[in-house]
Amino acid sequence: MSLSISELNRLKHAPDADGVLPIFLERWSPRAFDNRDVSPADLAKVFEAARWAASSGNGQPWKFLVGTRNSATHNKIYEALVDFNKEWAGHAPVLILGTALAVSPHSGKPNAYALYDLGAAASYLTLQAASQGLVAHQMGGFSHDTARRLLEIPDNYALGSVIALGYQGEPAALPTPTLVEREVAPRERKPTKDIVFSSWNVPADFS
Repeated sequence: MSLSISELNRLKHAPDADGVLPIFLERWSPRAFDNRDVSPADLAKVFEAARWAASSGNGQPWKFLVGTRNSATHNKIYEALVDFNKEWAGHAPVLILGTALAVSPHSGKPNAYALYDLGAAASYLTLQAASQGLVAHQMGGFSHDTARRLLEIPDNYALGSVIALGYQGEPAALPTPTLVEREVAPRERKPTKDIVFSSWNVPADFS
């Protein structure tokens, strides 16, 4: 089964929810990327959004390594990916690796919220990208050891996700039937009653 981009985006659109910003309902994580490059100006905007994320003590522990197509950094991030992600992510014109300082710069003690803060910044990044007509796909499938070695990341930085960023491509262009099947599968989320509680395992009632 193959769908056009417009058909696929209609399928992936979350059900309308009164008062919820449309960008949250529209954003999803394609694996098919178009050949177009992302302009430096557009790329700057997504990182400008990321830097305004909230963080513990305003520590802003994140550092993003960004590689554009054919750059050494793009090649190094790609090399760290697991084989499944290498099948598709190399077509993305931008690969990003998020890192976070895992110790307080003031006390030197572990920062238990560093990766939480990085996740918030990455979320801002992906939503800003969606608002600009870009798509982003975050991946945990990569070798931390390889990424740390190739990109010379200090040991006091924790690694978050790799983010493939670019313009959405046709799902039929993906290289394997398995990837196409995943691309066109409907989006699924747990219902609110399974994730929001008034006390432990007692669903909150918003009626």
